[in-house]
Formats: sequence, C-alpha cells, structure tokens
Amino acid sequence: MSLHLTNHDARRIFLAKQGLSRPPGRALGKPGLLELIHQLGFVQVDSIATVERAHHHILFARAQAYRREYLTALAERDGDLFEHWTHDAAIIPSAFYGYWKHRFAHAREHLAQRWRSWHENGFEQSVDHVLERISAEGPLMARHFEAEERTPGGWWNWHPAKTALEYLWRTGRLAIAGRDGFQKIYDLAERVIPARHFGSEVTREDFVDWACASALERLGFATHGEIAAFWDLVSPEEARAWVIANREKLEEVSIVTADGGRPRASFAFAGSGPAFEALPEPPARLRVLSPFDPLLRDRNRAERLFGFSYRIEVFVPAEKRVYGYYVFPLMEGDRMIGRIDMKAERKAGTLDVRKLWLEPGVRASAGRLERLDAELARMARFAGVESVRYLDGWRG
Repeated sequence: MSLHLTNHDARRIFLAKQGLSRPPGRALGKPGLLELIHQLGFVQVDSIATVERAHHHILFARAQAYRREYLTALAERDGDLFEHWTHDAAIIPSAFYGYWKHRFAHAREHLAQRWRSWHENGFEQSVDHVLERISAEGPLMARHFEAEERTPGGWWNWHPAKTALEYLWRTGRLAIAGRDGFQKIYDLAERVIPARHFGSEVTREDFVDWACASALERLGFATHGEIAAFWDLVSPEEARAWVIANREKLEEVSIVTADGGRPRASFAFAGSGPAFEALPEPPARLRVLSPFDPLLRDRNRAERLFGFSYRIEVFVPAEKRVYGYYVFPLMEGDRMIGRIDMKAERKAGTLDVRKLWLEPGVRASAGRLERLDAELARMARFAGVESVRYLDGWRG
C-alpha cells in the first residue's frame, strides 16, 4: 500500500528537508553552517548582487545569524567546502569530492568538443601553459594571463587562457582557491582540496547509488526524474534503473498537488511515514527568498507543491517581462504568497522597494504588511544599508 500525502504535508516535508523549518533567528556558528550546507547538499553561486549574492541570501533565509566570514573560512581556509558544478556553479561539501571525480571524467570526455565551437579556438593549446604557470607561481586568476594574450577577458569574450582555466576547473585539474571580489582564483586541485578528500575514490556503482539515495533524502519524496535533476550527476535513465533495483528499500507515495488535481506518484524510502509525521511545521514568519533558492530550483516541482509559478526574467527583454529583472519570491509559513521587486542602493544607503505582487487570494492585511516590513528591515541590515525606502506605487 502506498503512502498518501496531503498537499499540506508534502509542503511541510519538503520545507523541512530544505532547511526552512528551523527557527530562522537561531544561533549559527561555523560547525552549524557546515551542517546546514550538508543538509542542503549544495548552495548555488551567482554573481548578481541586486540585494546580496545568491549563496549568502540562501543561507541567510535559513539562519539570520549567518555570517559570511564563516562561509569563506570553510571554503578557503578549512577546506570543508569546494566550488564546482551541479546544475550550475555551487558550493559543495568537500566530503563529496570523491563522487565529483565521476563528473570530472564525464567533462573530460565531452566538454572539449562542445567548447571548441562555443569559445575561441586555441584554448586546448593553452592548457599546458596554464598548468605550468600555476604549478610554478601558485594561485592565479584569468586576468594574470590577459597581458600575454593581449585579449580583454569577460564572460562573453573568454580569451584562450581563461577558457583553459575553466576547462581545467570543470575537469578537476584545478580548483577554486578563493575569490577576489567575484573573480575566481585558481590553483592545482591537490593544493586546494584536503588530502583526506582529494584521495577519495568510489566505483561507478557506488557513485550512482550515492547520487540517487542522497538526492531522495534531501527531497523527501521524488520521481526518478527529480532524483536525477537534484545533483545533475546521473541521467534520468540511471535514476530509473536505481529505483527499479532498490524497490525493496523504497515505497510508493502519492502527493496531492496544489491545484487538487490527480495525485502525483513519487517514491520515498520505505517506512518514511513516522519520520515525515515528526517533521515540524515551518515558522510562520514571512521571508524573502533568493531567486536561486533550492526550494524553487525545480520550477515544475515548486508549482505542483505550492501553486507558485516562478521564472527568473534576467535574460528576458525588458518589454517582455511579466514582473521585472530580478524579483524575489515571498514565503510565509508553508505558502508562497507573492514576489517583490527591490534593490539595495548602497550609495544612498537604502533598500529600495519598487513593487509588490501578492498571489491570488492573499490579502494585503495590516498584519501581513507588518511582517513584510519586519523582513525588509532584516534584509536591509543584511545588505548593509541603513533603511528601507518604499517607492511610489510599490503596493502594485
């Protein structure tokens, strides 16, 4: 007999698995931060700092005692975190490094051919030179190679050495030793990753088993496609085969969707019912989430569970945007209640709130607006500005 979950219970379980059910005002030291990142699995990195960069915002939404220097120490001094790729660039526990060697191998097999047509020709001829310089000189950035190539860098104009640096990072020869601003500092992987993690090796079978089991643990319940998409390490076909091979360890789960339609068939670990029941309700506090929050990364899953359709419109032409360039989701309790357009204007010392959109059926009650005011004040302090400034028409 399959386990049946109401939509409310499904939301509660997923929020708890995603670290959003603990009191956000709790103390969080460096060990607690590492534990939180292990629970999440990874934290996406993004360069846009409309209010604050995504990795900082994701962690702040879960623990508002979060300190940026702890993250820097864990990644750049202690070696407990490393930066690499899931579905996008992310900060990942170094304890998982052995599993990422399978991603490195896949990248070595497939990446060069794709990049020959994407980037300027010649980057493969720069690989040995880049490795020689970093081996001899220590950590370097892309700009240290620009003068010798006389080619300005940048995301849309990668010179051959920059492309070689990224290729060597994606294939595991180099690692990110730190950042200067948001520019990557590259070094040999064996000088960045602690030996206890760098030397870790796992078989392909153990790698697939870990990738699927650890994804399901962090999702609570999932289809084989959702399992595959979580880390973006295995294919949907591999995840499907894993589900079939482990059926005695799994149970079927039917999930009531937000629209009340046909229940969604998923899987969970066998005997999960009591553990699911014990998971707490999320705090009632209203919170601003990052557009890259892992709760919403799988947009289709988020829409099924929360009835919340969310897309980032950064790359949408301005005249075609429905909401705005960089609009933040709003969560209250276990509900997604709207979105808000705001920006930290650091020269003015203000968090400028441009517009608020509430979801259908969500009232702009006095109590809710007070909770929003309190959260925006917290966001202003987090962004390092002095006050919140509401622009004309912000209430939509």
